[in-house]
Amino acid sequence: MKRWLPAPLLSAALFAVWLLLANSIDPAHVALAALLALAVPRCVDRGADTPRLKRPAAIARLALVVLWDIARSNIDVARRILGPESALNPRFVRVPLELRDAHGILLLSGIITMTPGTLTADVSDDRRHLLVHALNVVDEAALIEAIKSRYERPLREIFE
Repeated sequence: MKRWLPAPLLSAALFAVWLLLANSIDPAHVALAALLALAVPRCVDRGADTPRLKRPAAIARLALVVLWDIARSNIDVARRILGPESALNPRFVRVPLELRDAHGILLLSGIITMTPGTLTADVSDDRRHLLVHALNVVDEAALIEAIKSRYERPLREIFE
């Protein structure tokens, strides 16, 4: 089974997304979706470095935290943008990393970037720091601690 479906979740996602994009369950679209769902994972899985995920409960908790933070940050950023410009205090902050897994660092960078008001600008060559731009930094240490406690620690639990 692994030979035909090296990445079953990816296959299922490709199948569903193709049918959603085609907006049709015409037999031709179903056949093409099935062909893509079988072929694409076999082409892209050649020697790929796949992460070893641990603790599914931690993954679910992290997903809920990220969704909550995205919703809350949208409101906060909207209020700040609509308010006086002098109320903003944008700044670049270097966030030290304990996370060593490349997949975890990539995911942490993505989470920070998806959260409105923050953006990962760079990862140091030694992967020990992220350069994060934040729209409003009142307390640099508090921002770093929030990133580490809300995102990095759960990612360490998941990837290490």
